[in-house]
Amino acid sequence: MTEAADTGAYAGKQADRSVPLSRGLSAKLLLLTIAFVLFAEVLFFLPSIATFRLRWLEERLATAAAVATILVQGDPTSLSRAAQNDVLAAIGAKAIAVRDGGVSRLLVVADMPPEVDEHIDIAKSGVLGSMPDAIDTLLFGGNRMLRVYGRVGESAKEFELVIPDYRLHRAMLANARYIVFVSLLISLFTAALVYAAIDRIMIKPIRAMTRSMLTFSDAPDDPTGVIVPESRSDEIGLAERELAAMQMHLQKMLHEQKHLADLGLAVSKINHDMRNILASAQLMSDRLRMVKDPAVQAFAPKLLRTLDRAVAYSENVLSYGRAQEPAPARRRLRLSQLVDDVHGLLGLEPESGIEFFNAVDTEFEIEADPDQLFRVLTNLCRNAVQAMAGAADSAIVNRLTVYAEREGSVSRILVADTGPGLPQKARENLFAAFRGSARSGGTGLGLAIAYELVRAHGGSLELVESAGGRTVFAVTIPDQPVRLDEARQGMRRPA
Repeated sequence: MTEAADTGAYAGKQADRSVPLSRGLSAKLLLLTIAFVLFAEVLFFLPSIATFRLRWLEERLATAAAVATILVQGDPTSLSRAAQNDVLAAIGAKAIAVRDGGVSRLLVVADMPPEVDEHIDIAKSGVLGSMPDAIDTLLFGGNRMLRVYGRVGESAKEFELVIPDYRLHRAMLANARYIVFVSLLISLFTAALVYAAIDRIMIKPIRAMTRSMLTFSDAPDDPTGVIVPESRSDEIGLAERELAAMQMHLQKMLHEQKHLADLGLAVSKINHDMRNILASAQLMSDRLRMVKDPAVQAFAPKLLRTLDRAVAYSENVLSYGRAQEPAPARRRLRLSQLVDDVHGLLGLEPESGIEFFNAVDTEFEIEADPDQLFRVLTNLCRNAVQAMAGAADSAIVNRLTVYAEREGSVSRILVADTGPGLPQKARENLFAAFRGSARSGGTGLGLAIAYELVRAHGGSLELVESAGGRTVFAVTIPDQPVRLDEARQGMRRPA
C-alpha cells in the first residue's frame, strides 16, 4: 500500500511539472491579445458606426438639396405625380422641402407619413453625440420615419428631407458586418504577430529556464543541468544569469554538504574506538596523581582536563555536520586560567619562535560555557600559530596575545597576533566552512565552529583588523540577563 501510494504521489508530481498547452503562457498570451484587440475595435466601432450614419444622411440631404435647387428655379407644380414619385424613389424619401427667408416650401411629396419619429439637425449632430442614436438605429431601426434638415454647402437655404430609415438600417448592418469581419482579421493578424514576437523574446527563454530548473532539481550535482545564459541585456538575460549563478552556488553548497556528510560518516566509524582509547588514557592519567614527582604533579591536572575535553569532543564530534551544538551551560569563570589551559594545549616550544602572552587580568571574570569558550579560543589561537609558523626569518617577531576588557555587562576578548594577516579570499568568506580557510588545504571549520559557539552565547565574533603584521579577532559575550523572579527568590532566602 505504501509503495503504491508513493508511486501515485510521484506520478502526480511528474504530472504537475508539465503544463498543458491550453493552460500555458502561449495560449494565454494569444487569447489576451485577441481579446484586447477586439476591445479596442469595439471602442473604434462606436464612433465609426455613428460617422457612417451621419455621412449617409448628409449624402441623402445633399441629393435632396440638388433636386430642390432645380425645382426652385422652375415650377415644382409642373411635375406630374409619377415624376415626383420617381424623384422621391431615387432618393428614398417621402418629401422634400426648402426654407428660405423664414418661408418653408414643400417641393416634392409622396405619401406623407402621419408623424415623424425623429428630427435630425445635421449642423448640430456630432459624432460623439449621435453615437446613442446610431446604436439605437442599428439595433431597433428599420420602421421609423426621420426628418433630416440643415444647410448644404455654401447655400443660405435650409433643406428638409423626410425619409424612412429602413435603407439606413440595412446599410448600417452591412457596414457593421464589414467592420466586425475586418476587426476579426486585424485581431488574428495582430495576435499572431504579437505571439510570434513575444514567444521568441520571452516565452522560449522562460521555457528554457523552466526546463533548466526541472532538470537541476532532478540532478543538482550534474554540471550540465546549469543553464547557459544568453548574451542579452534585458530582464530575461538578467534572470538567466542570476539563475545560472544560483545553480552554481547551490552545486557548490551541495558539494560542501556532501563533503561534510562524508566527513561525519568517516568520523562516526572511528568515534567508538577513539572514546575507548581516550578512556584508557584517562585511567592511566589518574595513576599519575599518585606519582610524587613535583613536575608530574604540576602537569597531571592539565593533562586530565585535556583528556576530559577530548572525550567530550569525541562524543559530540558529529554535531557540526548533523545537528546543532548543545546550548551553552554558562558559568562564571576566571578567564585568565582558561587562557592558560589554551596555552598549554598549543604546545608552543621555545624553538618555535612564537611568543604567547596571557594579558588577561587574573581577577577578570566572564559568564560563559567553559568548554565551548575553550574551543573558541583554541581555534582562534591555533589559527594564529599556524599563520605565524611559516616565518623562517628569526628576526621577525611572532607574538600571540590574548587580553580582555569589560564595558558594563559585556565582556570582550581579543586575540591578536603579528602574523601576515588574512588573504582577501579568506576575508570575503570569513566564518564560512570550506571557504574561509587562510591556508592552503585548510577547511575553515575552526572559525565556522567558533562563530557558531559565540552566537549561541548571544555574542559576536568579528575580525577587527587584518593587515600585514597584525591580525585581531574580537569575541564579545554579554552577561546573562537576571530574571526578576529568580532575583526575588534569592532576596527572600534567610541569611
